[in-house]
Amino acid sequence: MLKKQRYEEFVKYFSTHNPDAQTELNYSNPYELLVAVILSAQCTDKRINQVTPRLFERFPDAPSLASGTVDEVFTYIRSVSYPNNKAKHLVGMANKLMEEFQGKVPEKVEDLIKLPGVGRKTANVISSVVYNKPAMAVDTHVFRVSNRLGLTSRATTPLAVEKQLVKHLPKETIAIAHHWLILHGRYICVARRPKCEECPITYFCKYFETHYLNKKS
Repeated sequence: MLKKQRYEEFVKYFSTHNPDAQTELNYSNPYELLVAVILSAQCTDKRINQVTPRLFERFPDAPSLASGTVDEVFTYIRSVSYPNNKAKHLVGMANKLMEEFQGKVPEKVEDLIKLPGVGRKTANVISSVVYNKPAMAVDTHVFRVSNRLGLTSRATTPLAVEKQLVKHLPKETIAIAHHWLILHGRYICVARRPKCEECPITYFCKYFETHYLNKKS
C-alpha cells in the first residue's frame, strides 16, 4: 500500500471511530494544561491527574505560582517523575509568563518554547489543544505508532516525524491526529508487544504487513 493510501485510511478510520479524541489530562484552562503537560514528561497521565487537583487549589493561576517557592511546589508533585526539576520548571515558567506574556499562555510555538520546562513537544500540545493550531506534538507513542503504521519512513527523530506527519495529513486533522496516535499507542500499539490481534487497523498497517502477513506467505 502506498503511503498516500495509508494516510487516507488512517484519517478515514479515526474520523469515523474517534471523532472527538482529546487529551486524557484533566484541566480547565490553558494555564492548567500547560502545568499538566510539563508534569507529564516521562510520567503517566493517570499520575498527573492525581497530583494536579491539590496543586491547582494552591496555585490556581500564573501569578500565584510565580510567587510560590520551588520547595513548596515540590511538596505537591513529589510523586511524579523528576519532581525537583519539574518544580523549578513550573516556578520559572510562571515567572516567565508574568514577565513576558502578562500571565497569559501564548499561542505560538516559538513563544511557548521560551518558557522553562517547555520543549517543542509541549509547545505543540498547547498550540494544538488550546488554540487548535495545526501543530503535531511527537511523544514516544506518536513516534512509535506513526512509524509502525507506515505513515513515516526513515524518521529517526521526533522533528523528522513531526515534519512528515504535518506534510501528509490534511491540515484540519493535524491537531486531532496527535490524539489518535497517542491513544492508539497507549492502548493497542503498545511498545513491547503490540496487540495486533485486537487492532482494528491492521489492514493498512505496515508493521502488521511486514511481521505477520509476509511471514505467513
